[in-house]
Amino acid sequence: MTDTTETVPGRPARDRRSMLLFGGVYGAVVASAVLAALTEYGHTSRDDRRYDAAWLVVTALASALAHGYAHYIAERGPRRRGQALRALAAEWPLVVAMLPSALILAGAGWGWWPTGSVEYSAFSFNVALLFVLGLLSAKWAGRGGAVAVATGVGDALIGVIVVVANAIIK
Repeated sequence: MTDTTETVPGRPARDRRSMLLFGGVYGAVVASAVLAALTEYGHTSRDDRRYDAAWLVVTALASALAHGYAHYIAERGPRRRGQALRALAAEWPLVVAMLPSALILAGAGWGWWPTGSVEYSAFSFNVALLFVLGLLSAKWAGRGGAVAVATGVGDALIGVIVVVANAIIK
């Protein structure tokens, strides 16, 4: 289902499914990269995990604002009232994809589970999310089951690369 409204005359708005997939993949990869950066020094106290969760949320919002603004200024043509807000609001999949990682870290900070290696739970979630998004993208494109699974595995490998890089850097 394609959104047929126009943000610029003569050019259809972005397909909602592609924006969902793009934002989800982008958010999962950014969340993993931020997790790797925040946990590089091995600080694992409850306060550190709450701090890391807060920074993940700040990064999600800043990324969405920057990406939405970039879309807004990249569109050529006459500006319409509310167009900038619509461009920013369209970035919700990126934020939503990053929130589970923030919740996992915050949960450790609130004492819901051990704080020691909770980032690997968040990494695992992000890898699984990337797999599901790859699978969905292939299925929505009409690909068969084997191609859909291969696409999901390919997307998940992006997350695995971030996890392996994090392990090597530490």
